[in-house]
Amino acid sequence: MIRSAFILLSIGTIMACNSNETQKENKGSDITLVTLDPGHFHAALVQKTMYPGVDSNVYVYAPEGPDLNLHLDRIKAYNTRADQPTHWNEQVYTGADFFQKMIAEKKGNIVVMAGNNQKKTEYIFNTVDAGMNVLADKPMVINSEGFDLLKKAFAKAAEKKVLLYDIMTERFEINTMLQREFSQAKKLFGELEKGTPDNPAVTKESVHYFYKFVSGNVLQRPSWFMDVMQQGEGIVDVTTHLVDLVQWESFPGQVLDYNKDVALISAKRWPTNMTLSQFNAITKQSAFPEYLKKDLTNDSTLSVYSNGEINYTLRGVHAKVSVTWGYKAPEGTGDTHYSIMRGTRTNLIIKQGKEENYKPVLYIEPVNKKDADFEKDLNEAVQTVQAKFPGIGIEKTAKGWKAVIPEKYNTGHEAHFGQVTESYLKYLKEGKLPDWEVPNMITKYYITTSALELAKKASAK
Repeated sequence: MIRSAFILLSIGTIMACNSNETQKENKGSDITLVTLDPGHFHAALVQKTMYPGVDSNVYVYAPEGPDLNLHLDRIKAYNTRADQPTHWNEQVYTGADFFQKMIAEKKGNIVVMAGNNQKKTEYIFNTVDAGMNVLADKPMVINSEGFDLLKKAFAKAAEKKVLLYDIMTERFEINTMLQREFSQAKKLFGELEKGTPDNPAVTKESVHYFYKFVSGNVLQRPSWFMDVMQQGEGIVDVTTHLVDLVQWESFPGQVLDYNKDVALISAKRWPTNMTLSQFNAITKQSAFPEYLKKDLTNDSTLSVYSNGEINYTLRGVHAKVSVTWGYKAPEGTGDTHYSIMRGTRTNLIIKQGKEENYKPVLYIEPVNKKDADFEKDLNEAVQTVQAKFPGIGIEKTAKGWKAVIPEKYNTGHEAHFGQVTESYLKYLKEGKLPDWEVPNMITKYYITTSALELAKKASAK
């Protein structure tokens, strides 16, 4: 039955605090979260921690179904955990007009969007048009048609004086932050190479798996996650992070213009195949839904276009980003990341393979092995970096050095959602994003959506 009114979920199921604690948390709160159709587990991760000045009441607008139930179960788990439990109070509306109801009621001032991407860009535009701030999971757009609407959404956000921002968690991974920092130590790094298509100056590769653990449990994915018409192809999904990092590390704090600074060279896409039994293991569905029939081979194998590669230049610097998805990681492994920034004097390389016990490690290697002053200049750079990241050190390796990172910095992927949210709240308090963020978000999504068009043309030949 469709419910047409808010349901205040029982204290016994969602709240892990008494009413006095709730009143204390709410007192003086000037920020209230709204969650729109939370189909992706990232929506819950935004609420894995509490935030000062943010109301513990959260208003959820979504259709009834497993996506909503899984989201509420995750919030309940955070509320009832033994270690630092949260005390979110989820108030849920499940009418068929959930989006219109959200706009009409304006129960909060930050709308969190992490779910089905098919309508996300439209939701973003209409939400900022209504004068509400948006914190959106990537990708904010999955095709070129949506890109034009996204540009309008940013213009509308400026007009309405609200902040539209995407959740770039990888900027908070410590090895990535250190790669950026060391690349800015010009005496050590030199200048960023221009590179070539065959040997880019910046390369970022990401390997993911459909079957994975999140917050200690096997992740149940919605069936639509495997439909590229709803989730988006890999080349416009995970690559959003990689393209963002190329910009964030190579041209920190600089405004980029996609009309002038970007040149696409090539792009390709290819599928990951999945059997019905594998599909069932991650979705709990016994059959492929009708909307996935278009992607079946012999009625039994699902082809998901989750893999992609983009070769392009950014201000003349050659970059390559690629994402691949497997079904399940080998025992003891998981999602992995590889990255290299090639300087005229130093290569900064992040590896996450067997040698690193599948944990990311930053290597700092001289281009010229006979560079006599390299170690002295490296130690100077380390001292500078330590001012920002106390405790960071280096250790000699066969090819150079590697960063030695105190455990306190290895917060993990899930914690990065809270860090992004804290940054967003700071920007909201200041009333604006950094000047470079909006043009660079537009540039980022131009690259991903244009690359998809290019890859489709290439695969059609």
